[in-house]
Amino acid sequence: MTGPTVPRDTEAEPAAGWAPTPALGRAVLLAGLLLVAGVLLGRVDLIVLAAPFALGTAYALRRRPTALPQVWITQGDGGPLVEGGDVAAAVSVGNPDTVDYDLVVMRTRVSPWLRIERAGFARDEVVDSGPPSATPETGATTQGFGGRRSVADRPFVTSVPIGAAVDLGVAGKALRWGRHPVGPAGARVATAGGLLVSRAVITEPVRVRVYPRTEPFEAVEAMPRAAGLVGAHHSRRPGEGGELAGVRVFAPGDRLRRIDWRVSLRARQLHVAATLSDRDAEVVVLLDVLAEAGRSGGVDGAASVLDTTVRATAAIAEHYLHRGDRVSLLEYGPAARRLRPAAGRRQYLTVLEWLLDVRVHPSAHEPYDQVFGPQLLSSDALVVVLTPLLDERSAQMLARLARGGRFVVAVDTLPTDLASPKDRGWAEVAYRLWRLDREIMIGQLREHGVPVVRWAGAGSLDQVLRDVARLATAPRVGGR
Repeated sequence: MTGPTVPRDTEAEPAAGWAPTPALGRAVLLAGLLLVAGVLLGRVDLIVLAAPFALGTAYALRRRPTALPQVWITQGDGGPLVEGGDVAAAVSVGNPDTVDYDLVVMRTRVSPWLRIERAGFARDEVVDSGPPSATPETGATTQGFGGRRSVADRPFVTSVPIGAAVDLGVAGKALRWGRHPVGPAGARVATAGGLLVSRAVITEPVRVRVYPRTEPFEAVEAMPRAAGLVGAHHSRRPGEGGELAGVRVFAPGDRLRRIDWRVSLRARQLHVAATLSDRDAEVVVLLDVLAEAGRSGGVDGAASVLDTTVRATAAIAEHYLHRGDRVSLLEYGPAARRLRPAAGRRQYLTVLEWLLDVRVHPSAHEPYDQVFGPQLLSSDALVVVLTPLLDERSAQMLARLARGGRFVVAVDTLPTDLASPKDRGWAEVAYRLWRLDREIMIGQLREHGVPVVRWAGAGSLDQVLRDVARLATAPRVGGR
């Protein structure tokens, strides 16, 4: 499509970056040879034969380009992009020069997690990916991610008139969360009848933000302990709320609308209905980024540890923020990134942005003291730890949090379909021993009071959070 008009500078000097093509060299060489031969041999026919080449070359070079083409990338305005959604972008080439661009060759790179299925100019027929096909030159199959042909990985040819721009539109599907680049893109231009060509003009890539798809998650359990001022959870403290705590004798300061007239008439003394205050809770989602396992297959394929961690975090944060609770995020790793606790839709959007930068950071040192600084975790907060339990430091961290009196829930993010090694020898035996050792470690965590549950979408944490809430409200027996 023809884009906005590109401003021109008619007084600009001839710009560097333009070079003669082999066609110009052949035309000058042929015309020169014919002219020299005609003069030396005294043959007028050779001079007449050289005239069209000389005049044609001079006519094509009468107006030389003074500026290089402009290349930029724009992302489609389709709102927030989620895994599995349609992605659209455009690579534009503008002509700020005083001459037409006879031939423009454009090419761009695209992240393999953006499966481009359609690409082309508006005035041309759109190219569709279709099934994999063999190239005629080598007979090889050109394929992208998932065995499909990547139509963006090819040159596109067009022409651009004076002061105009042409857009190369690309459209497809976003396969995985993250910041995926479209670009860098480049273009080379031929003008003056193909006698001059520009150097390649390269533009920086544009990062397309793809948010994780939130898996359906609902938790109807009571929070272990609510500590805020307002919210949807019932605390153990008396106050203004909707949960009935009992009936008691009227006292100064009680509201008249709380009077229970049935009990008052029967007891011949004023009684009021006592309620429990409604309070919000603080949920801390801790992401274990010390190790990765499994291979990501995109939104419709297998999920790696990092995929499960990010998608489960988004689902848990969406659920509790929708209920009015405060949610904060922490990374258990050398980077120790953290997101402060807050509530509301703005916090949910901030959570999604924060998750786009989650990466696995293997490290040899213990990051516990770096992650859990002084006064970082509230004593009333619910700590949901998303961990594959592939590192002993992760288990030690869970045990330390439980011994410190925190309400901790461990969510196992290791893929269930993690295949054992197929090598001959002791590899399969070692894999079985590792599995047994991991099960023993999970059993020890449960003995320390850390419930471990596998993430399975809706209702994954209902039972375990209900048990944690029951333990939090149980009376504690003091030692003698």
